[in-house]
Amino acid sequence: MKREHTGEYVTISTVGEVVKAFSPNALPPNPPLNIRPSLQDAIDQAHMALGRLDGIASILPDTSLFLYMYIRKEAVLSSQIEGTQSSLYDLLLFEMDGAPGVPLDDVREVSNYVAAMEYGLKRLQEGFPLCNRLICEIHEKLLSKGRGADKKPGEFRTSQNWIGGTRPGNARFVPPPPERMAECLSSFEKFLNDDPERTPTLLKAALAHVQFETIHPFLDGNGRLGRLLITLLFCHEKVLTEPLLYLSLYFKQHRQDYYDLLQQVRKEGDWEAWIAFFTEAVRETGRQGISTANRLITIVEEDRVRIKSLKRLSGSALRILDVLARTPVVTVAGTSRETGIVESSVSKALKGMTKLGLVKELTGRKRNRLFCYDRYMKVLSEGMEPLP
Repeated sequence: MKREHTGEYVTISTVGEVVKAFSPNALPPNPPLNIRPSLQDAIDQAHMALGRLDGIASILPDTSLFLYMYIRKEAVLSSQIEGTQSSLYDLLLFEMDGAPGVPLDDVREVSNYVAAMEYGLKRLQEGFPLCNRLICEIHEKLLSKGRGADKKPGEFRTSQNWIGGTRPGNARFVPPPPERMAECLSSFEKFLNDDPERTPTLLKAALAHVQFETIHPFLDGNGRLGRLLITLLFCHEKVLTEPLLYLSLYFKQHRQDYYDLLQQVRKEGDWEAWIAFFTEAVRETGRQGISTANRLITIVEEDRVRIKSLKRLSGSALRILDVLARTPVVTVAGTSRETGIVESSVSKALKGMTKLGLVKELTGRKRNRLFCYDRYMKVLSEGMEPLP
């Protein structure tokens, strides 16, 4: 459905050019959303997918095993949408105090995303409201180190920015000018907190994501933070108990549609087309999240059986397997600290697991070796190849 007035164009002068900046109307959309039966069915399907994904957390043998990796998967994917070249493997190496050859700036950016998400979830669990102040605190974590650290982390912008293009005059989109920011952000915060009316969580997440990207309130990191807010909103409103949804996988796979539909809302007010895309993203990613969890569970169960053939090493190997299921790339020393097993015994158990084909030694060295839970890691890494 197209709407004539989705916001106001404001003529501004910035960096020597006169351009029109767009200041969006407050949410919810006016006229109201036109939820036809086909779109309602898509919304219902997305809700069911979220329910099934949330339900799987209650049957997982150890939710923390999957939560640790799913958060990191979303972090890598969301950053890849912005052009980073780091992989899940790079991130795990970086978190082990680094390894040569990883793209340092890219992987630090992903690591910041993990820290920002964990910080936001913790604040919400402590009872802090989902508000502009928290958004700024999360942004500060997101840009705390590396690229973007000089772009005023934690502070709403006081200068004009633009999206796409080398300058405002050839930009794809020019967000609201700084003097309109306070009004836009105040309305945005009210919408997040159901003022003036309650909006169902799925629709709220869909609408809020577009609105945040349209306001573009920071000098850098808007895309990543806007996607992070989707997860925070689902957890805050108890649609998900844990952040097991890596929605950026779908956004990455349909990157051009993602950007085009965001722009279509701004130009034509076609919220319904965006919601159809968003609900399909939730449905498909929820389904994949469940499938991935089940496949990982099966791999671990099968490997527990195979480890019994190691006989006297099997006790140590089973404890090491628990570590690998949480962090699929390990060192002998780190595994020793995690399990309390002496390094010599860890080394023997990993050697036995390597002969069984359960783990792969990555370095070819005799010292400071790295071991990867190969089959498990391949399942987790599906769809995570960096964009060209």
